[in-house]
Amino acid sequence: MLVRYFILIFLLLVPCCLLQAEDELWLQWRGADRANHSPSHGLLQSWVKQKPALLWQTEGLGSGYSSLSIAGDQIFTTGDFAEGQAVVALNAADGTLLWKTPITQGDPVHGYAGARSTPTFDEDRLFVVASDGQIVCLNAKTGAIEWNKSFEKEWDGRMMSGWGFSESPLVDGDLVICTPGGPEATVVALNKLTGEEVWRCQVPEFDEGKNEDGRKLKQGAAYSSIVISQAAGVKQYIQLLGQGIVGIRAADGTFLWGSAAAANNVANISTPIVSDDLVFYSTANGGGAELLKIVKKDDKCVAERVYYLNPRVLENQHGGMVLVDGHVYCGHKRNSGFPMCIELASGKVKWGGKIRGEGDGSAAVTYADGNLIFRYQDGLVVLIKATPDAYEVRGTFSPVFQSGNSWAHPVVVDKKLYLREQDKLMCYDLDAGQ
Repeated sequence: MLVRYFILIFLLLVPCCLLQAEDELWLQWRGADRANHSPSHGLLQSWVKQKPALLWQTEGLGSGYSSLSIAGDQIFTTGDFAEGQAVVALNAADGTLLWKTPITQGDPVHGYAGARSTPTFDEDRLFVVASDGQIVCLNAKTGAIEWNKSFEKEWDGRMMSGWGFSESPLVDGDLVICTPGGPEATVVALNKLTGEEVWRCQVPEFDEGKNEDGRKLKQGAAYSSIVISQAAGVKQYIQLLGQGIVGIRAADGTFLWGSAAAANNVANISTPIVSDDLVFYSTANGGGAELLKIVKKDDKCVAERVYYLNPRVLENQHGGMVLVDGHVYCGHKRNSGFPMCIELASGKVKWGGKIRGEGDGSAAVTYADGNLIFRYQDGLVVLIKATPDAYEVRGTFSPVFQSGNSWAHPVVVDKKLYLREQDKLMCYDLDAGQ
């Protein structure tokens, strides 16, 4: 009887342990649901008296601004090397190189040289978009290429401007979804095992191809990544393109709706935010921000504007935004990270927008255990309480290495803060119990 009791306890505990381990993964760009919420708890709540301690630093990532995906004991990213752009796998324990696989012949030519795409991990496979417009599937254990497709050759792919393809592909079930930006294949769904096309979506012109200020927008892929929404009871893929934000029916690739109001004709970058039936997005360079509510009318999905914020109120360039308890936190202004908080439902600024902040330049933002981590372009890392009540800085620190523009988004997993800086990667301890 006693043996049966212990067996029962073991069976109850094992799934909990497995779930906890699964929760500490970061398998794609912006983590689970692309919400940019760290799964870690028990983190340092102040960096004033106790700064995060450096655990290790490594090199060999190549040049670029890609963030990281983390699966178990492996870290994945992309970088440029003499032989070409490559996917890199590192040991999560100490950053040692496990393997490196070139995915282009030589460095892709575009403005701001370097890799951009964060690899997506799924069932021991990696999916990544090279900045020259190839989508590649690799074996995550060995780095061997299983298949690859060219956006340009397969779908007449094109960008809205010349800074290289930057998308982190989305894996959803048996599909991998990506954005060639072609006139007849703007977004495509591929079989993740073979790379064969399942469907394509041709996005038509909408809003007369102009944003809120009447500026003509450019066709093609932008620099954003797809998120999933269940708005109006219809599963759809939300993507920010050169011509604005769109919703595409996940089942078959049918174009559902589009809005150009807050897009710009230079570079649309930040990943959209979805919440129930709401879709929020923001761009700089004269774009602004817009909240849409997706509703069903005559059996069709329609995007109704809730509000539009002109760029003087909010413009997020490329540091990203995060939604926490009904409030959006981000850096405001082009090439700046002026910290701010707005209420999602109303667009009301709760604080910030005119606060210069602790660091200089744009700010890449993530959320972890009740706080925001702002990583500024000059390298400074800032801890800010995630509350709409007031702007409260809880400490700062300068990493041991900084070079150029610190644009790679920070990642917090397993109580560790990872900061990619071109060829180097730094790992800091955030454990409050250290």
